[in-house]
Amino acid sequence: MKIKHLDAYQILDSRGNPTIEAEISLDTGITALASVPAGASTGKFEAQELRDHDPQKFLGRSVYRAIDNIQTIIAPELIGKRADDQEGIDQLLIGLDGTENKSRLGANALLAVSMAIARVAAFAKGIPLFKSLTTGEGHLIPIPEIQIMGGGAHSGRRIDIQDFMVICHGAASYAQCLEMTFNIYHCCGELLKEGNKLYGLADEGGYWPALDSHEEGFDLMLKAIEKAGYRPGTDVSLSLDVAAAELFSGGYYHLTLENRTFTPKEFYDLIHSWCQAYPILSLEDPFAETDRENWARLTSAWGDKLNIIGDDLFATSVERVRDGVANRLANSVLIKLNQIGTVTETIECIRQTQQAGWLPVVSGRSGETEDPFIAHLAVATNAGQLKLGALARSERTVKWNEILRIERALKEEAQFAGGRLFDRHGG
Repeated sequence: MKIKHLDAYQILDSRGNPTIEAEISLDTGITALASVPAGASTGKFEAQELRDHDPQKFLGRSVYRAIDNIQTIIAPELIGKRADDQEGIDQLLIGLDGTENKSRLGANALLAVSMAIARVAAFAKGIPLFKSLTTGEGHLIPIPEIQIMGGGAHSGRRIDIQDFMVICHGAASYAQCLEMTFNIYHCCGELLKEGNKLYGLADEGGYWPALDSHEEGFDLMLKAIEKAGYRPGTDVSLSLDVAAAELFSGGYYHLTLENRTFTPKEFYDLIHSWCQAYPILSLEDPFAETDRENWARLTSAWGDKLNIIGDDLFATSVERVRDGVANRLANSVLIKLNQIGTVTETIECIRQTQQAGWLPVVSGRSGETEDPFIAHLAVATNAGQLKLGALARSERTVKWNEILRIERALKEEAQFAGGRLFDRHGG
């Protein structure tokens, strides 16, 4: 179980941007790899990835400094350590960095190593990663939250809402969720083509539409659900990622699609009207992370009916989740490994969320790799929900497919809560 060798090198993510892959070997000869994602719309409270900002290298986006930190600072400290001490190694990584936001060594450097440690330990134990990450209690197959249309920073801001998604809470199995979403996804594509409104795919594989209003987007989603043969609100509901921090500046919210500007109160009224008019089950980042008054107001009005998910608001931080619970700012937390920077801290945040009676949503990023780590994380922690993007692009489908493999490996131990997960919201 002792670490013999640690190295890292630059690879490309799903947007073609540089990212890090770490390689770790044990004295037994066992080797594992892990690669880290990157976000496009990042919150102010996230751990900071380290890039070179040298215009002569990948237009400033290369990660050679972070890789050098792994090779010259982290590796010498880890050689000889036991790989099955995830918490101890993650604490060592945090201490080596020494900053609150992991900006010295880079959250991307720390996470690549942390993930590689977790994977090589699983290999050494001879058990799947989803069993090794926790104490083996993972058995809950997550209900997927899958993008149909993409907007915001993921599609050149052609539309302002970042994700139009579906949750197939009427499905009896994970496989049925995939089939239902497949049907809806392709029906939506047909509708967009018929209306001459399809401009390709966004970063996460959802359609890149040309719409005249966001309400047109809602109506199109409902038509796609019905065209596929399902009942909106009964079989399938909508899930939105507003990514409102991207829309908020100078004290106002701006919807460029419609050339409209809103005060925080007016924007709350708009979000409230959408919740009244459409079968929305999950609502992510409906307000900027600093607009705490509206977060609390929306949770008071809608918290018993739908998932109100904090992403930029919580940034996968235990302390920020505790504050959110104390002030009733939401009832669900988006979980992103690279927002916090180590596997241990990510699992701690999931546990804190669950202990509060809230729902965690394990999530990928817009710049993903072929590493299926988060599929194992979702099952290992019984998180119950997984958000990865669309049923398109291999960096997405590799993770959806990995859940199918995990389910097969669990056999009769596998459980799928489906729509029951949302019973407390009346879903």
